[in-house]
Amino acid sequence: MTSRRLPAYPLITCDPGFSIWSRSDLLTDAWPSHWTGYVRGSCIMARVDGVAYAVMGPCAERKAEQRSRQILPTRSIYVMQAGPVELTVTFLNPLLPEDLDMLSRPLAYVILGARVTDSKQHTVQVYMDVGGEWATDTGEQDVVWARPRVKGIDCMKIGTASQRVLTRSGDNIRTDWGHCWLAVAADGRQQTTVQPDPEMRAGWAANGRLADEDDQNMPRSAFMNYPKMGAAIDLGAIASKTVEGTFIVAYEDIWALEFMQRRIRPYWQRAGMDFAGLLKDAIARQATLRARCEAFDADLLARCEAAGGADYRDLCAASYRQAVAAHKLGVDFDGSPLFFSKENFSNGCIATVDVTYPSAPLFLLVNPTLLEGMVTPVLQYAGSPRWKFPFAPHDLGCFPLANGQVYGGGEATERDQMPVEECGNMLLLVAAICQVRGSATYAGGFWKQIAQWAGYLQEKGLDPDNQLCTDDFAGHLTHNTNLSIKAILGLGAAAKLAGQLGHAGESASWRTAAEGMAKQWLSMAADGASYRLTFDKPGSWSQKYNLVWDKLLALGLFPLSVARAEIASYLKRQNRYGLPLDSRKTYSKNDWILWTASMAERHEDFQALLQPVMHWLEEAPDRVPMTDWYDTVSGKQEGFQARSVVGGMFIQAMAASPAFSTKAAKA
Repeated sequence: MTSRRLPAYPLITCDPGFSIWSRSDLLTDAWPSHWTGYVRGSCIMARVDGVAYAVMGPCAERKAEQRSRQILPTRSIYVMQAGPVELTVTFLNPLLPEDLDMLSRPLAYVILGARVTDSKQHTVQVYMDVGGEWATDTGEQDVVWARPRVKGIDCMKIGTASQRVLTRSGDNIRTDWGHCWLAVAADGRQQTTVQPDPEMRAGWAANGRLADEDDQNMPRSAFMNYPKMGAAIDLGAIASKTVEGTFIVAYEDIWALEFMQRRIRPYWQRAGMDFAGLLKDAIARQATLRARCEAFDADLLARCEAAGGADYRDLCAASYRQAVAAHKLGVDFDGSPLFFSKENFSNGCIATVDVTYPSAPLFLLVNPTLLEGMVTPVLQYAGSPRWKFPFAPHDLGCFPLANGQVYGGGEATERDQMPVEECGNMLLLVAAICQVRGSATYAGGFWKQIAQWAGYLQEKGLDPDNQLCTDDFAGHLTHNTNLSIKAILGLGAAAKLAGQLGHAGESASWRTAAEGMAKQWLSMAADGASYRLTFDKPGSWSQKYNLVWDKLLALGLFPLSVARAEIASYLKRQNRYGLPLDSRKTYSKNDWILWTASMAERHEDFQALLQPVMHWLEEAPDRVPMTDWYDTVSGKQEGFQARSVVGGMFIQAMAASPAFSTKAAKA
């Protein structure tokens, strides 16, 4: 867990459309917002002996005093003092990676627990509301609301009057189809209503009562008198023990995605469950899920701390939900999972290969099935008649429509493609999946593509021509040494897979070629005590983060002296907030810094590279869900936020896992 100050704090984080954050250190100081920055009006209040306190959002004259804040992989926990009562507010997102049905549920629990702190008895009521703007792209859209009847549950839902289901794609857009729900158990303690928020909040704060009727003035703009679904729970007279009330906030988006023109259902619907069934199951299993999340958090963070120390543990705690919630989990017609990323505030692409690549360590660590759910659709697309190039695709479209590549030249031309980058990424990802599985069977199912891309890297990879790499914001680059490393290691990974699958001839040929390329690289890239940014520029340098796979996959293509020399040079080149990406600019990417740090043999060197990132995490001037691209001198955001690539922070923990630690020790 981490109690550190973060750029933003995850509250309800399920997928790119349903991702709500707090951008202030005190929960009461600002309204929660979507990861894009659009406000998602929601208020939490508590009444203690008839006195109202704001708990989330500036929604009451008195504010509960925030005593602590903890961010864990699946939970955000705030402890607040409201007069003589201590309130614990838990935002629980059951993103359990081994339970894909649960991980795919667009649902979160908001649990309010109250206990007295003066040994006396006090009455406590709690309240939460959720607004119509939660179901819009922009709040000017008209919304309508309803009160479905679900046995044992008091629930409301709100959505746009004009349902534009999967009709648009893009980056800075929000889901405006389906419905947002607010639900509580119908146990006799609850009240619910749909009313304009000023009157509803003021009335409940004054007398603890919600209106007996719902507002019927619809459809209307979500910004016109701000229609809100409101729910209150009477916790009663509290004396000696903690009493809790739970609100469930969920989003029914009907269809999750499109994949090759086919509409894809959310994974949780694969057995035919409807939304009423989802809510009933969520309430019935709340206690069990909470215990499972607590156990998962403890185990994951213990593994991270063992691998990299307490600061590293805190960085991973801050990264987990962002990495997972930047994806949408759907189910294909054969029941297999489709786990598609969105390039948040990058370009909106879906299933981007060079976004999957940096995010992979988390999913290799917690459940490689999720990584297969990212990689398999790309392999299928590349093997279809639509993809006519000898190199790997960059993406599958623009979120949420995975209908074919849109980046660069799309399917039409090689213009602005990333041929060496994506071939290397795909081969390394497939090899990593096979290593975790302990079998190369997965690779065997896509051998035509793997062999084609290995051949491409053998021909084109040693000295890449003028092209983009994953750091495309830096522009085209010729003779890129780090990209060359990726090509050499990708070819070596293909050779290893070929040997495991019995393709002896290809294995020997590719291995010989990779070894020869690595030897040439050493002389071509050498620049005194370290290695160049490009083969033709003496005095230049860059992070060689791709080199980490030589150790992780036990390829043994580069001598250990390369990583040692690079680490030694990096330790002299750091700024306050981290190691620059290369010698051209002072900006960097924190995921690559962690990859680079994980190449260090000495714990103190890993820590020396980690600490500036931790300084940035606590001092970042931009209050947004963690960016991965910022200036290492000022700390200012260069671009990107809320992206899945922070899954790359888990590379040190992944390297220590059984699937990789034994292999790495032999390298």
